[in-house]
Amino acid sequence: MSSEKTSIRDVPELEELLSEPAEATVRALTELEGDIVVLGVAGKMGPTLARVAKRASETANVERRVIGVSRFSTPGLERQLTEWGIETVRCDLLDRKSLAELPEAANVVHMAGMKFGSTGQESLTWAMNSYLPGLVSERYCKSRIAVFSTGNVYGLTPVSQGGSCEGDELNPAGEYAMSCLGRERIFEHFSRTSNIPMTILRLNYATELRYGVLVDIAHRVHAGEVVPLAMGYLNAIWQGDACDMSLQSLLHASVPPLVVNIAGPELLSVRKIAEEFAEKLGKSVRFERVEATDALLSNAERAYRLFGRPHVSAEQLTSWIADWVSRRGATLAKPTHFEERSGRF
Repeated sequence: MSSEKTSIRDVPELEELLSEPAEATVRALTELEGDIVVLGVAGKMGPTLARVAKRASETANVERRVIGVSRFSTPGLERQLTEWGIETVRCDLLDRKSLAELPEAANVVHMAGMKFGSTGQESLTWAMNSYLPGLVSERYCKSRIAVFSTGNVYGLTPVSQGGSCEGDELNPAGEYAMSCLGRERIFEHFSRTSNIPMTILRLNYATELRYGVLVDIAHRVHAGEVVPLAMGYLNAIWQGDACDMSLQSLLHASVPPLVVNIAGPELLSVRKIAEEFAEKLGKSVRFERVEATDALLSNAERAYRLFGRPHVSAEQLTSWIADWVSRRGATLAKPTHFEERSGRF
């Protein structure tokens, strides 16, 4: 198991571990019929998810096309996906003609969206997050769709509550979170009116060694920068576990959509995590402000009942990340802005 490793040597080994499918994912993709299209595959999590789908299908001896769709602005990504056996299609998803020409598939994973840079580009944010779902629902009205959303739709909740549950009242702060709620509502509308089975996956937060909330904290400590505490608590989940749960969710797609939180089980203290990194990295740590009594937190017990618990713990993640950062391992240079409390990204 990947969780038995004490150190991850380099990016190829990291990619291998991230995309190692869980046994439950292999079983799910044995039962699942048809090809899989991943819309927005070029994001931070998309390549891993597509490769998990391909590896699980191969392990299950299921012949299946896994097709990644994106504008592919990142150099080399198309070639990498092709080497992993994933087909690629270039597409501007907001272009109706290009969208209409995409391959048919019984299963769609919708990962396309906009978060960072949304402040100042609010109209594009709404187009990507709330208008595009209608286009995708029309294009893939005969498919099963897993929709990536975010725990930001809940808004800040009391830390003492232990994390928002799927049935809680939604209170999105800022245009990004509001547009994500728009995404959910549009998909739900088409699920109900066109009888499209769907799952809505409220992710909070996927992490590996090159990006994520824990990586952000580790880099701040390593660089001697101040660690902000206003958003004093968080969830984090190994990206491989998040991909496993997301793919398994396709078997549970329903009308109306099944909503599932995907998050780590631990309620993590930013202060304690920073202090752990300081100890592991041989650094001192400085803080600013104090912890608020509320935060963006999710309760993922529904996901654990459906898909099992994560295989990689937060403790294991912090050990891997500290080792990686100490060796100056590769980074995606995409900070999460976990400290943002007003919803401006």
